[in-house]
Amino acid sequence: MSHILEQIVRHKQQEVEERKSLYPEKLLQRSIYFETKPLSLQKYLLRNDLTGIIAEFKRRSPSKGVINDYAAVEPTTLGYMQSGASALSILTDQKYFGGSNEDLVIARKFNFCPILRKEFIIDPYQIIEAKSLGADAILLIASILTKETIEDFTKLSSELGMEVLLELHDDDEIHKIPSENVIIGINNRNLKSMTTDVETSFRLLPKLPAEAVKVAESGINSAETICSLKRAGYNGFLIGEHFMQHTRPNLACKKLINQLRRLESC
Repeated sequence: MSHILEQIVRHKQQEVEERKSLYPEKLLQRSIYFETKPLSLQKYLLRNDLTGIIAEFKRRSPSKGVINDYAAVEPTTLGYMQSGASALSILTDQKYFGGSNEDLVIARKFNFCPILRKEFIIDPYQIIEAKSLGADAILLIASILTKETIEDFTKLSSELGMEVLLELHDDDEIHKIPSENVIIGINNRNLKSMTTDVETSFRLLPKLPAEAVKVAESGINSAETICSLKRAGYNGFLIGEHFMQHTRPNLACKKLINQLRRLESC
């Protein structure tokens, strides 16, 4: 695990303990979203009328610092979906990414689409919390969890009706793919050096289960790259920084999707 990931996980452990005392699980389970059936991220990624793009709302990151501290959740996420994105990804980590649970609550209020809670999940509490916020899917990061924990967390998510995007970074993590059905994400960012290389997605693809829905993450900033990844076998494309570095991220999303639709080779 990289130094920054270790730092984040240590902080997250403290944060989760604090949240447990402030908002016990029984309180979370009173949320209206416990009665609501989540939308299927997998189904939306496979829809022919959409693009496969998971558009992300992210204010900052450890590698880039502040990306966009001024964008508002409501117009940005509505604009993403009106442009033709398949789903939303909302960062809820405050300390390192400038996000909040409230960001997800707002996105849920204004959008009928699958929403991925992008968070460093290390405790079952956070999965129940994701459900209470209105998330349809959660991110599990293979490099910070054991194979057994991934199995347990996937099972719990499934019981709550949510899907899992399991994020892998290299060959060593492929054995952690659980027996239950998950979406597999390949993060092109090396979490040790913080460099990004889209070739990671192409390199790891042949080693992944053929039947799995697959998502390429990070470093995707052109319609040509999306087309190449789609032809190779990817169904989803998680894009955040490329959109969020613009004053109006939703317009950057619209521009990319228009370019994508003009490329007939896709």
